[in-house]
Amino acid sequence: MRYFEDDQALDGNALAGRLAEIFSVDMTSARVTCSGCGTVRPLAEGRAYVRGPGVTLRCAECQMVLGRIVRARDSVWLELSGVASVQITGVPS
Repeated sequence: MRYFEDDQALDGNALAGRLAEIFSVDMTSARVTCSGCGTVRPLAEGRAYVRGPGVTLRCAECQMVLGRIVRARDSVWLELSGVASVQITGVPS
């Protein structure tokens, strides 16, 4: 089933340049919104648990899991299911 009939749509590769710009900045200063309690804080204020096979970041307010990072060989998995939004400032234009 196709949800959008739009000749103007491109595939996800069109985001490559913009994603490279965003992820070249210090993400610890990015403001994240917890999808559990709605608290907005810099990512650096979350609680990081680093003793497992990856890193888990929890909300400092409600302890909901904001996301996880796991590295294995030549891959990195980034999961941010507990983040409703990310506000990144200082991105070069």
